[in-house]
Amino acid sequence: MVEPMFIGQAEQAVFLLPQMANRHGLIAGATGTGKTVTLQGLAEGFSALGVPVFAADIKGDLSGISQAGKANSKISERVSLMQLTDFQFSAFPTTFWDVFGEQGHPVRTTISDMGPLLLARLMNLNDTQQGVLTLLFRVADDNGWLVLDLKDLRAMLQFIATNAAEFQTLYGNISAASVGAIQRRLLVLEQQGADKLFAEPVLNLDDLLQTDAHGKGVINLLAADKLMQSPQLYSTFLLWLLAELFEQLPEVGDVDKPKLVLFFDEAHLIFDNAPNALLDKIEQVVRLIRSKGVGVYFVTQSPTDIPDSVLGQLGNRIQHALRAYTAKDQKAVRAAAETFRDNPAFSTEQVITELGVGEALVSVLNEKGQPQIVQRTLIKPPQGQIGPISAQQRQQLMQNSLVAGVYETILDRQSAYEILAERAEKMQQAAQTGQASTTREAAKPKRSNNRESALEAFAKSAMRSIGNQVGRRLVRGIFGSLLSGK
Repeated sequence: MVEPMFIGQAEQAVFLLPQMANRHGLIAGATGTGKTVTLQGLAEGFSALGVPVFAADIKGDLSGISQAGKANSKISERVSLMQLTDFQFSAFPTTFWDVFGEQGHPVRTTISDMGPLLLARLMNLNDTQQGVLTLLFRVADDNGWLVLDLKDLRAMLQFIATNAAEFQTLYGNISAASVGAIQRRLLVLEQQGADKLFAEPVLNLDDLLQTDAHGKGVINLLAADKLMQSPQLYSTFLLWLLAELFEQLPEVGDVDKPKLVLFFDEAHLIFDNAPNALLDKIEQVVRLIRSKGVGVYFVTQSPTDIPDSVLGQLGNRIQHALRAYTAKDQKAVRAAAETFRDNPAFSTEQVITELGVGEALVSVLNEKGQPQIVQRTLIKPPQGQIGPISAQQRQQLMQNSLVAGVYETILDRQSAYEILAERAEKMQQAAQTGQASTTREAAKPKRSNNRESALEAFAKSAMRSIGNQVGRRLVRGIFGSLLSGK
């Protein structure tokens, strides 16, 4: 049995049971009340147990976890008050990641991996435009073309638009206005830096599941200060990561401790303006991923930021102070209080507004999976440095990382863009040599000297196993694994 993880001190010590840590959790509270320090303390606790951690580092403050902390008056006072006789400062193994490849190792996925549902959310497409995007994936799948990056997606859009009349019978109507809207959204994505996200080599999830030579779980920090300037990109990336973990990790059932713990800061961005179909998928993934040994902890200002269907699955709760200046604030305080199992010693609703910095109301699950009575808790101080590290320290850690040099060079293998460009070049050459009839034949969609017609491909596609590489990626990309029986 793994030792319980110390969280803080109430009338008695408060512990999180590792075997219940994959029942997910919530860290909530107003700005400046200590959420980030609590997150850091939990990440350190999991790492000490040998559990790898992934966390979005919104302001860079979490990077200090890679260095041993230093004593100051506040920490010394808290250590003394909590009578932590064995407290000592310590550094924790840390790997830095960055979608833009600036403050960490590049982290990438492909258009096919992301899939039409998440891409539609990323580009804020309507139902008609999403239908065109789904059709595009179907055409690429039927032809065996990989859609890896933005230039592949742009080439496929041009291809289906040019041949819309030919595809209409097989796949449905292709609106020129919808294609144009998607193309314009692609330009916006490029300006936000999405071209850095959609490329190869793709992140190997095993690289997030590492421990160091001393058995500590590696803490993976995603540099998110720049990424947060594009909230849709940030939230869609986190959803993609959640879906990939759900798809790729094996079932493990009940475990003594999680295989991985995720901390999603600014969690409200994941749910803001999400269509109901996507919310349903998120709720299903959160519910089922715990059987893969993964714990998901949402970090946000108020529990009301999380949909009820997801909130009900967050068994471990840490609630920092909320302010009740307005009627809306008062409603949020009441809602937060109602999520706890009452303690007869105090009014939960009143205490939420009285908590000091570093104090929180804590309710965790007992060994039977039942929420314990809420406790007013003084949260333990972190062992690592509080606050960001220097750019030089970050670069040194990146150079000595286990994945140094693995993701830095972009690969650009043959995919839809190259295939369609080659087709166009052959057609142009045929036209220049006077082979007009050959040109007209080659221009028909889904037909070449070595590929069956569109109609034949459509018939065969119904018989293909969904286990082929492109098909498998497409199903995962739309959260389809829940519906495909995987």
